[in-house]
Amino acid sequence: MTIDHVAMYVKDLEKARDFFVNYLDGKSNDGYHNKTTDFRSYFITFGDGARLELMTRPELAHSGKELLQTGYIHIAFQVGSKEKVDLLTERFRKDGFEVISGPRTTGDGYYESCIVGFEGNQIEITV
Repeated sequence: MTIDHVAMYVKDLEKARDFFVNYLDGKSNDGYHNKTTDFRSYFITFGDGARLELMTRPELAHSGKELLQTGYIHIAFQVGSKEKVDLLTERFRKDGFEVISGPRTTGDGYYESCIVGFEGNQIEITV
C-alpha cells in the first residue's frame, strides 16, 4: 500500500498554499471550489510525488494547538543536506517564523530543525 495524500484544514487557504509553494518547493494545482458548501481546496505536490491537500470552509472551528498533544503533530520535509537544513531554517527565522528546535542532530541520528509555520502548524526540516 501507499499513502496517497495527507489533508489538513486551514483558515487561510491562500496563505497556506503560498507557504508550501514558496518555502518547500511544492507545486499547486488550480484548486477546487464547491459552490454549494463553499468548500475550497488545493493539492500541493512535492518532488517525490507526495501530496498534501489543503482545505477550508467557512464554518471551521479553530482549536488551540499545543506542540505536545496526541494526534498528528508535524509534517517533515527532507531537503537533502545539513547545509540546506541550515539555510532553510535561517530563512524561516528571518521571515519571522519561530524556530523551536535545531538545527541539531537528534539522539536517534537525524539532523533536523523544527519551526512553527502558518496557523501554528509544526514543520520539521531534515536531511
